[in-house]
Amino acid sequence: MKSHILKIMILDDDLQHHEAYRYYFETYLSYELVGIYTCVKDALLAYNDVKPDIIVSEIDIPDIGGIEAISHFRKLDEEVKIIMLSTQSDFELVKKAFKSRANGYLTKPVTKQRLHSALDAIKFEGATMSSDIAKIVIAMFHKKSYSNFSDRENQIVDHLCQGETYKSIAKKLFITASAVNFHIQNIYLKLNVNSKSEALVKLRALEMQF
Repeated sequence: MKSHILKIMILDDDLQHHEAYRYYFETYLSYELVGIYTCVKDALLAYNDVKPDIIVSEIDIPDIGGIEAISHFRKLDEEVKIIMLSTQSDFELVKKAFKSRANGYLTKPVTKQRLHSALDAIKFEGATMSSDIAKIVIAMFHKKSYSNFSDRENQIVDHLCQGETYKSIAKKLFITASAVNFHIQNIYLKLNVNSKSEALVKLRALEMQF
């Protein structure tokens, strides 16, 4: 991203926050606040005049909503960076934001230092995420939990994806090899596959949908 002072657009319908944002940007040396808007429509109308480098938007912004607005901003500028703000740290909402091509996600409240750190992360790394969101995302991927499998089947799937044998899985889960085989047959049935190799291909495809 460009090294000069970056222009920032804020979308927040709570007027009480506007004064705080103006104060924050008076103290920032590398970022300039070029506009605060209470709805997506006004921000889109002003976009070509202010030409922001980074947009910081509430998810629950009036009219079409912050996540839905991402595609509208990208039609105007494919390269603009977009950070979502929300009180919610729900994994599905975070996933939806990033699938919609957000570059960052921060949970509120957003202090002067947290916002500055987020803007720096976008400037130098191209992405940013609150530590609490990062922990949730990491936990979800570590868990590899599939809703159509039982808890035991999810445990076996996790070991299976690590290349372990039926015997080693049985030893680690303190069950018999025949019990492992029973659960794996159920897993094959639910995945509609007939072999371990087919199951692994299907499981990797499901992982990409997280």
